[in-house]
Amino acid sequence: MRHITVGAAQLGPIARDESRPEVVARLLALMRDAADRGCDLVVFPELALTTFFPRWAIDNITDADHWYETEMPGPDTQPLFNEAALLGIGFCLGYAELSEDDAGVTHRRNIYLLVGKDGETIAKFNKVHIPGHEESESWRPFQHLERYYFEAGDDGFGVWRAFGGNIGMAICNDRRWPETYREMGLQGVEMVLIGYNTPLHYAPDPTQNALAGFHNHLVMQSGAYQNGTFVVGVAKGGIEEGVDSLAQTVIIAPSGQIIAQAITTGDELIVARCDLDFCKTYTDTLFDFEHYRMPEHYQRISNQRGVTPPEGDAE
Repeated sequence: MRHITVGAAQLGPIARDESRPEVVARLLALMRDAADRGCDLVVFPELALTTFFPRWAIDNITDADHWYETEMPGPDTQPLFNEAALLGIGFCLGYAELSEDDAGVTHRRNIYLLVGKDGETIAKFNKVHIPGHEESESWRPFQHLERYYFEAGDDGFGVWRAFGGNIGMAICNDRRWPETYREMGLQGVEMVLIGYNTPLHYAPDPTQNALAGFHNHLVMQSGAYQNGTFVVGVAKGGIEEGVDSLAQTVIIAPSGQIIAQAITTGDELIVARCDLDFCKTYTDTLFDFEHYRMPEHYQRISNQRGVTPPEGDAE
């Protein structure tokens, strides 16, 4: 059996004026708790180092530079990497990244970073599905300007060999799209790490407000089941700068069942021991892609029967 004991480290609100060292101290406390409970990996939410700043409109985006990380690790975040190596625990961290390419072009990205038990970076993921809007909309009670603050990733959804299994990452709105899970599923993913910040008020259609928790779990449970993978969904919840956000951090089995769930809206660690070989219960049976969906299978069948498979059947 191949086991990963994973900790989902939910965060409560982060105030606008809360300093990086103050936030990192909270993350370190959760990391140490995870190590004490035998975790191999602890997963933090999206934008875990700052308040959710896309809720504010600013005219000059450079005025937001202090919310972005220009290096990782940097002076304030180095303690996370040091502690991970000391404790022998990996972590996944969400943050805003500000960088400049070789051509001098500035990039602002919403990042998830996977770090190993030795404190060394394994992989970096750039959020693909950027929600919200690009310009201030005064009719909203608060803004959701992610499309102003971040550019979308164009590398798709990778899967990395780490912690004895195949690990993938996604961020917030990515979890709502079936292709997120399917792209990783076709690469043999066994555990998907997802951080999110989700307000309970959806301004374009408030009738959906009451369904926020249901939809949150629905998409992750269906993604887990249909792709035979564990899913770790980690929130930043509670009332942050006047905005009430969904918590309900969960760890989901390949069966689609929730096997651990947070019960508060604050800093809270939930833990589950995940048998990665359990993924085969689904990927080798109901959702055996190679047997049921791969083009080679259709070609073999068509050759045997002398027929042409329907267009669009194979993925």
